[in-house]
Amino acid sequence: MNTNKPYLVDAIIGNSKMLASLGRTGRLYRLWWPNIDMPQHVDAMRTGIKRDGSSISWFDSEADGWNHEITYVPKTNIVSISARSEQQPLQVESLHFAAPEHDILVREYRFTNNSETPISFEFVVHSSFFVSENRLYNTTTFNASADALIHFRHTYFFALSSANVCTKFQAGLGWDSVQEGLLAGNVIDMRPDGALSWRIEQLVAGESVTIPLYIAAGRDEASSFAQLEIAKSKESSEWISETTAYWRQYLAAAAPSPIDVREMTDLYERSVLMFKLMADHQTGSIIAAPEFDETFSRCGGYSYCWGRDAAFITTALDKAGLGELSDRFYAWTLTSQSPDGSWQQRHYHDGGLAPSWGLQIDEGASILWGMWQHYLEGGNMEFATQVWPAVQKGANFLVGFLDPATGLPNPSIDLWEEREASHTYSSAAVYGGLTAAASFAKLLGNDEAAKLWSSAASRISTAILESGWNEERSSFYRGLNITVNQSAYEEATAAGKEPFIVELDKGYRKYKLRHDPMIDISLLGVSIPFDAVSKDHEYMRRTADSIEAALTVPGVGGIKRYENDHYIGGNPWILTTLWLAHYRIQTGSLNEAKKLLHWAIEHRTETGLLPEQVDKETGATAWVVPLTWSHAMFVLAIFMLAEAEAKEAGAGIWQETCQIQT
Repeated sequence: MNTNKPYLVDAIIGNSKMLASLGRTGRLYRLWWPNIDMPQHVDAMRTGIKRDGSSISWFDSEADGWNHEITYVPKTNIVSISARSEQQPLQVESLHFAAPEHDILVREYRFTNNSETPISFEFVVHSSFFVSENRLYNTTTFNASADALIHFRHTYFFALSSANVCTKFQAGLGWDSVQEGLLAGNVIDMRPDGALSWRIEQLVAGESVTIPLYIAAGRDEASSFAQLEIAKSKESSEWISETTAYWRQYLAAAAPSPIDVREMTDLYERSVLMFKLMADHQTGSIIAAPEFDETFSRCGGYSYCWGRDAAFITTALDKAGLGELSDRFYAWTLTSQSPDGSWQQRHYHDGGLAPSWGLQIDEGASILWGMWQHYLEGGNMEFATQVWPAVQKGANFLVGFLDPATGLPNPSIDLWEEREASHTYSSAAVYGGLTAAASFAKLLGNDEAAKLWSSAASRISTAILESGWNEERSSFYRGLNITVNQSAYEEATAAGKEPFIVELDKGYRKYKLRHDPMIDISLLGVSIPFDAVSKDHEYMRRTADSIEAALTVPGVGGIKRYENDHYIGGNPWILTTLWLAHYRIQTGSLNEAKKLLHWAIEHRTETGLLPEQVDKETGATAWVVPLTWSHAMFVLAIFMLAEAEAKEAGAGIWQETCQIQT
């Protein structure tokens, strides 16, 4: 089957071992198992109905006039989809979820006859599996005893079946054949496609019938059948009840929303639920987003673990009362640290190095900073002792990466993964990492290390203030000693900007500019969260104002990453807008912060998920759904806002008390 998968999806379901993405029509686009980052197994799964004398009416077909409504069942990770078509007498309600603690995906379909006469029809499922992300050597077979279609390759087996016995089946069929419902009963084929159908005879007007679908996963046929037996051992209504209870208990165990406003509470709860799906059950790693561009046609992929993203995410997890997920993540970081003490750009769930553009010094620095934030939340000495060897190695690597002449980190790749320089944000992150390491050292009685790391951090802070300020633009420089191409070097030479050349091994050279004056949202990181420069410092206030003036998108609103951003068209991002909200909250501009916060809330998807970007022209979702970092920045924002409002209220009460006493 040749499918064009969308970059944008409408919902995700999972249980931290299984993860799946869906369109609003119920089409299943991707399914990951037994880890949430890789491998991915599904090409597509479509469902539809066939009435006598007609072709199949697929629920995702625009030509068949199906209209859909999609939402999450409140306080759960269960997706509910309602489908109606004026061309069909049936209304279709479906629920989609992963069963907690099992390798089972449940998709329950309920058909209601909205006509005035009985109707007969077939419910058809067409499944295409590129198992372990491979188009070759897939096998599809039908097992009569299990009444199941099996897709398998190597050590991945997926059994598709129902509690209802199927009427027809086909292993290895062409798309044209299934379109007409011609399932000829072929038992096995080395092709990735197969289909099942169920015949419903004379459904009475106004009556309903339910057909549950189960996808059971296993490492071999026997284990997939064992999971399928478990699936069939209960009514689908029981699975729904149990899964609903599971997610509501999970949510109840988390901290409540710190602000009791409906739209904030809804998004907060959706964020808390989504976080669990992004944390791998087996390893504790946290992915940036479910993959949506597996061929890397427009980006470098998102289903990896970035230390930078995760440091923000775990800080949000701790605020939300999900410290256990943070515990498991930081245990995972001990497996992903390189022998030299660094943490590289991004990793697979097993800690292995993922495809990379090179060292981003802020990644490891952010992990050290995040470890200390996690310690502060719980005060767990056992955790501090557990991570201390990694902290030592990580901090010593950071110190060794500093330029003795400037006190700043040597050039590395920036947080947007686009350019090499001594970036101001990266310098601030290293400050945060070294300060965190020094705090661990003091806690554990290593005064010598604490002094070394604190001294190095202090030099970074001083250097940012002394060499990083650009008075002309009323902002910190984005970076120093930026690598450019030869053409940019020659243009700078002609303009008298004194670029320079770094000679490399074997006669290679790098062309450098001394300053990068571009205004970038990440400059807020100098104070929020890393505190390398006080948030109240004149330079920080002026930088924040310059950011808002230069990066606010006309019309649609929101804040883009930096001037002349071209990635996916240069749109405003959710997390960048919330980053400015963080700064405004921390500096007492609560009304301005609330406007930014409400902008983010208003640009949720239909199912309440936060994307990465919003289209600069239309305001529609533009890229990556959901982005875990976006949700983390929202959670952090509302906790910051609640704390700031409580302080304001407390100050007001104190002032009133003083006036009464006077």
